[in-house]
Amino acid sequence: MHTTLHPVPREERHILGNLLEKYLYEFSQYELLAFNEEGLFGYDYLDNYWTEADRAAYFIRVEGRLAGFVLLYRHAERRDRPVDWSVAEFFVAYPYRRRGVGSAAMAEVFARYPGHWQIGYHPKNLGSAAFWRRAAEKAASGPVEAVTGDQPYKDGSPAQVLCFHV
Repeated sequence: MHTTLHPVPREERHILGNLLEKYLYEFSQYELLAFNEEGLFGYDYLDNYWTEADRAAYFIRVEGRLAGFVLLYRHAERRDRPVDWSVAEFFVAYPYRRRGVGSAAMAEVFARYPGHWQIGYHPKNLGSAAFWRRAAEKAASGPVEAVTGDQPYKDGSPAQVLCFHV
């Protein structure tokens, strides 16, 4: 499957917002997030991806078709470790999972953004934990350190963080 990354243009912000709703719904099973009275979760940082230089938003496409997104930022999940980039949010739609799409997308992200990485994930999301471990070990130029993040998730679960250099 030919997987590519495309920067999200500001005029397609609404498309990313639509995908974020699907992602947040799925993630709500781990963090017990609730939607608002309009049936939406909302994403407070969406506009920041076009106003802050330390963020990047990409659509993931497979054979030209929209398959997901990856949002990057320069936020330390663990302040006592170096960080150049972190994954803020990552989503691959069900029809494209377990087909190498997520791995191909992250390989491209790591190629575009070398440096110190921190990737946090919810410990109850076992699929995510396995995915990020594989992606980090494949991309890392040295050891991958697993640590607990500085901030727990909203449900009180401790964030798990992988720290490594690409």
